[in-house]
Amino acid sequence: MRSGTYLHNKRILLTGGAGFLGRHVAEKLLACGVKHLIIPRSDQYDLRKTEACRRVMRNIDIVIHLAAKVGGIGFNRAHPAEMFYDNIMMGTQLMHEAAMAKVEKFVAIGTICSYPKFTKVPFREETLWDGYPEETNAPYGLAKKMLLVQSQAYRTQYGFNSIFLLPVNLYGPGDNFDTASSHVIPAIIKKLYEAKMKKKKEVIIWGTGKATREFLYVDDAAEGIVLATEIYNGSEPVNIGAGFEISIRALTQQIARLIGYTGNLRWDTSKPDGQPRRMLDNSKAYRFFKFKAKMKFEEGLKKEIEWYESHYT
Repeated sequence: MRSGTYLHNKRILLTGGAGFLGRHVAEKLLACGVKHLIIPRSDQYDLRKTEACRRVMRNIDIVIHLAAKVGGIGFNRAHPAEMFYDNIMMGTQLMHEAAMAKVEKFVAIGTICSYPKFTKVPFREETLWDGYPEETNAPYGLAKKMLLVQSQAYRTQYGFNSIFLLPVNLYGPGDNFDTASSHVIPAIIKKLYEAKMKKKKEVIIWGTGKATREFLYVDDAAEGIVLATEIYNGSEPVNIGAGFEISIRALTQQIARLIGYTGNLRWDTSKPDGQPRRMLDNSKAYRFFKFKAKMKFEEGLKKEIEWYESHYT
């Protein structure tokens, strides 16, 4: 339930506003009446640098920090140092400069990769510190989790109103289909669609297919973030998810059916599965700011596939 006109006259800084999730958050903010939305361009503001974070914070009321270096398992394995450095430097310096500038509110976006590798399903926020993250995602997950530590520390010392949200893997139209850095859904869609177009009899998929994931439609994620920005002011981390779990094998079979690929799916078990299981407990998001995902998974998959088909060359 929307809280009314709280955001209308606020000057909102949206980092990562030109990205996959950021474009949807920007649309939601403008649709609910925001008049002053500032989206910094990466070629003008390198948020890994203190001076850029300080400069971009002038005359800002609210910060929604979406900017991040992200990628799938392969990308994380190949670039662990960059994943740690870029994400921790952007987040830490941006939040610090926001607090020093007495910004009214800071919305930090974390990641499900921050959870321990072996976590009881569904993941509850209280278990966030019960173990080490899955190794391939640990540099990224830990860098993002430090935003929670910083958020709570700055609230304690400075009275800084910062919140920390933990979304699951996102999907939807406009997703990242870059082979080098895409996540699992766009990677599988691209691989199977191209195999269909080229009439390949077999496709090789990473891992065993046994690992499970939860996926949140990008427009639902944007809605949750805007609701939290309007309503939530607590120190506790909050999960944002869709409330279901699906194996990578079942996901691949579902995408193959929707695309119409009828060839053989061969699993390369020499490649890592990543975290064994992922699914969030989303009860706090509903309790604190009435968020509940709306998009049915198969319908969302169809929309992403249709978008990819329309852009395929």
